Amino acid sequence: MKNLKQSAILCIATLIAATTPAWTEPLGELAKQTHYHGISFARSGSTALLLATHHGIFAIDKDGDAKQVSLAQDFMGFSPDPSDPLSYFASGHPKTGGNVGFLKSGDGGSTWTQVSPGMDGPVDFHQMDVSPANSKTIYGNYDGIQISHDSGITWAAAGTAPESLIAIAASTLKVETLYAATKNGIEVSTDSGASWQSLAFSGEVVTMVKTGPKAVLLAFVVGKGLMKASEDKPSEWSTLANSFGDAVVLHLAINPADENNFALTTQENAVLESHDGGATFTPFGKAP
Repeated sequence: MKNLKQSAILCIATLIAATTPAWTEPLGELAKQTHYHGISFARSGSTALLLATHHGIFAIDKDGDAKQVSLAQDFMGFSPDPSDPLSYFASGHPKTGGNVGFLKSGDGGSTWTQVSPGMDGPVDFHQMDVSPANSKTIYGNYDGIQISHDSGITWAAAGTAPESLIAIAASTLKVETLYAATKNGIEVSTDSGASWQSLAFSGEVVTMVKTGPKAVLLAFVVGKGLMKASEDKPSEWSTLANSFGDAVVLHLAINPADENNFALTTQENAVLESHDGGATFTPFGKAP
């Protein structure tokens, strides 16, 4: 009965979104109105970026103007589907309260349907990621690490989440490997979250971890900046950029069409872009 009720709420919300005027404004104004919980380069159409926010999904054009494209709800977890340029996964809260479970959009983030309530759900994945090594495998954190091997249809318990977890990132090399950014460094699991070991920056606050092309491993370490390593040599880190001042990086996306093009968000809702692999950043929508 709960799942039927949840599905009805989502269907109604989708219909409302289709008739609600779009919210459009410059990124600078949007930053004053909401919180950013995820970022992705758009992989089709004229949209440049997608932002998952406390008030819905926003499409960002190349000039930095934001247009609301989804229903107004809190999108907490947010990940693109590597197998389909129009598909995205998400989790979070509806405006009416409660949790939405695990959602999918097949039209670039405009409309969403519940794929599954998740294990012991409906879940609210604040941290989630799709495995680049196998796009059918998805990880989420809700009362522990959960895993799906069928694109989010069914979920099972994988293990206990690391203490003070902030973000997770699935390996590009092995489907069983998962990285965790925590308030006590980066931890790694090689058994899908069943157990964890310290990897780097022990005792330091790591607010973001991200994997990318050519097995790149990126992290933001408070006081050190944006750091880079390789999944093949995860103990050898170098500094990419440390010009963020007091800003803390929370989310980062790599353009699938250009591995040197990064976009990121900070705790102050700044959206910054790099065209040189993370060495320098400028506000998104401004000429570099």
